[in-house]
Amino acid sequence: MANLFDTDNAPTSEPTEVTVGSYIQWKRPDLSADYPTADYSLIYIMRIRGGGATEITITASEVAGEYIVQVPSATSASWVAGEYHWQAEIQRTSDSSRVLVDRGDITIKPDLDDNNTDPRSHAEIMLDKIQSLLEGRADKDVSSYSINGRSIAKMNISDLLQWRDYYRKEVIKEKRDQAIANGKPVKTTVKVRFV
Repeated sequence: MANLFDTDNAPTSEPTEVTVGSYIQWKRPDLSADYPTADYSLIYIMRIRGGGATEITITASEVAGEYIVQVPSATSASWVAGEYHWQAEIQRTSDSSRVLVDRGDITIKPDLDDNNTDPRSHAEIMLDKIQSLLEGRADKDVSSYSINGRSIAKMNISDLLQWRDYYRKEVIKEKRDQAIANGKPVKTTVKVRFV
């Protein structure tokens, strides 16, 4: 594995996933030909999905005539985990005019070093909470979880079973999507019933 702190090994495109508290870097050598670093700046704006007020701004540096983004661990430690939309803007130094040059999505994952972090997805948490209710072993905070504004602790067995099946399918889909993203083979089962 290459040294990920070395700028020579920095990826040449934006990451799709990062972790809170990690050192993060990438570069955009393709932009410096049209927008020389002496006359322009590259700025990234990231906003959390769902319209929240959480916004992250990153300004790229210039290294050997290329735009490179470097985020120290201390900076990303304050980021809020979640799904974000980002856009890359080139800003002209002479008058601060800007143009949008790229956009995309990024997932900021929680740091597992943080003892308060629950690494489970929303679907996994809900499946576990519903299953605990069905098995009669619900914990104290189960009453704080709700679906469509209705506390899961007050749902009848029929509704709980319906939502358990829904979240079970979501968890399976998440695991399948993660396996595909990691380049792992995905098992598919074809069920056949003879009558």
